[in-house]
Amino acid sequence: QVKNKAPAEVQITAEQLLREAKERELELLPPPPQQKITDVEELNDYKLRKRKTFEDNIRKNRTVISNWIKYAQWEESLKEIQRARSIYERALDVDYRNVTLWLKYAEMEMKNRQVNHARNIWDRAITTLPRVNQFWYKYTYMEEMLGNVAGSRQVFERWMEWQPEEQAWHSYINFELRYKEVDRARSIYERYILSSALAVLVLVHPDVKNWIKYARFEEKHSYFAHARKVYERAVEFFGEEHMDEHLYVAFAKFEENQKEFERVRVIYKYALDRIPKQDAQNLFKNYTIFEKKFGDRRGIEDIIVSKRRFQYEEEVKANPHNYDAWFDYLRLVESDTDAETVREVYERAIANVPPIQEKRHWKRYIYLWINYALYEELEAKASKRTRQVYQACLELLPHKKFTFAKMWLLYAQFEIRQKNLPLARRALGTSIGKCPKNKLFKGYIELELQLREFDRCRKLYEKFLEFAPENCTSWIKFAELETILGDIDRARAIYELAIGQPRLDMPEVLWKSYIDFEIEQEEYEKTRNLYRRLLQRTQHVKVWISFAQFELSAGQQERLPRCRQIYEEANKAMRSCEEKEERVMLLESWRSFEDEFGTDATKERIDKLMPEKIKKRRKLQAEDGSDAGWEEYYDYIFPEDTANQPNLKLLAMAKLWKKQQQESEAAAMDPDKDIDESQT
Repeated sequence: QVKNKAPAEVQITAEQLLREAKERELELLPPPPQQKITDVEELNDYKLRKRKTFEDNIRKNRTVISNWIKYAQWEESLKEIQRARSIYERALDVDYRNVTLWLKYAEMEMKNRQVNHARNIWDRAITTLPRVNQFWYKYTYMEEMLGNVAGSRQVFERWMEWQPEEQAWHSYINFELRYKEVDRARSIYERYILSSALAVLVLVHPDVKNWIKYARFEEKHSYFAHARKVYERAVEFFGEEHMDEHLYVAFAKFEENQKEFERVRVIYKYALDRIPKQDAQNLFKNYTIFEKKFGDRRGIEDIIVSKRRFQYEEEVKANPHNYDAWFDYLRLVESDTDAETVREVYERAIANVPPIQEKRHWKRYIYLWINYALYEELEAKASKRTRQVYQACLELLPHKKFTFAKMWLLYAQFEIRQKNLPLARRALGTSIGKCPKNKLFKGYIELELQLREFDRCRKLYEKFLEFAPENCTSWIKFAELETILGDIDRARAIYELAIGQPRLDMPEVLWKSYIDFEIEQEEYEKTRNLYRRLLQRTQHVKVWISFAQFELSAGQQERLPRCRQIYEEANKAMRSCEEKEERVMLLESWRSFEDEFGTDATKERIDKLMPEKIKKRRKLQAEDGSDAGWEEYYDYIFPEDTANQPNLKLLAMAKLWKKQQQESEAAAMDPDKDIDESQT
């Protein structure tokens, strides 16, 4: 027993053990001694021992063919051909399906120039295993090398009866061509493509490339009529159910080589009209190249259009709701196609209704209908179909959830172009009844304005303002209409109703329009009352400035005192305003007024009211409450603020003292300057 189980201080790896064993050559066995045979008895004894070894190996496992082959090759090396032949025959009795055994057997006979024996072996091999092509290749090659052309042809014929693979037929054809037997090669091609059984043509090798090879064979040997006939037979044979682009490309190239350009064009168009687009990429490419080489501009454009049409078809097939692809496709079709085809594509496009009833999904789709209607009206000149398109689209839209005002307006405009005003009014009336929208009201009102139907406009404005009373633009337009019609009281009443609404989207625009209206009517007192009413609602600096400028431009004798009084009131009102910038804006406007119209006393007074601009720092805080540093900003200190805050006065005295200190230090640093100044 091992008491100390700790690891040794020096560790030895398996790699070291192997390296030492190799260095010491522990596993190498010395080579056997060379044996020299000096007489016949020793030779016979050696043969006996060797044969006994081979026989023992075979007896141990008869199915190991390599032992048989080694045994036969050893006998062959001793020129014991009969013994080797016997061994091969015994091996074939064990496994006659072993290809290597037959090959070695035949090669031995050929190597020893036993031609008839070799023929016998090849004949037995192809009879026993007719589907092993290697036997046939070796047999025909041997007969050809022996110059026995008839015998080789006979072997090929026997092979062809088994309907072998493609390469076997080509080997037979090449064999006949080597001996200039073109007619025989042609007959082999015929058998290769078709075989006659019970007076019915049965397909043997249905691949298109075999027909193409046959035709090229005829073309190579200058039998052009035969080649054309082969292509025509191939087209007829495959029909329209099994069309292949490679056949038509090869046929077209053949005709191109024969300078038959019209036939080439017919072949390409025939194939493109019948072959599915996804299988005709190569056909498109070759047709394009042909047209660029030999065609005119029209032909090149046709093939490009066909190719683009195919691309768009693939896109819309992959995603029918890709409306951008439909737009591109329709643009292409409209450029160079008859009306029925365009309508068919439009119908296919509009059939792809968005699956979700949300307006954002319909925004692109609705333009398909618009383009369809415009095409029918402008290109096809079919007003009846245009009306049907508009009506079908409006029936399709889910008006309870959303609508498209542009469709209603386009339909109404179309009916007006057709001089059918009642239908246009009915459409717009239906629209504001089903799904009222600002755009619909505006479009309907604009239509009636163009027709000078002002009573209808008034009714529409009333309906519009009942629907959207917060819309300031509508109030203003309504009042402007009454102003144009000369009914000032109605316009003023509309403005009064408008400013009395509890909620408005743009009240400042409405008040400005009302004030401008009163100014145009030269109702200055009413304008002042409007400004006062507006100032009761808001104390915005722009309102005060506008009020002051109005008084200045009123053109009356008391305009300057009135304007100055407005500025005084504004300054008092804005002392409590938190936004100091607005008060500064007011004072700037006041100073501009005084610079132009005021006296020295008023100018001096306004200068005293102007604030002092100082730079300050304040602490910033981030969103989470932590310190974010400091920032500098400008603040305004007004004179009344300075009087109320004594600290500011102390700060000003400190700044003055600091300035005096800096001046005294500068004088101490430069005493010559003081002497010069005293002398002067």
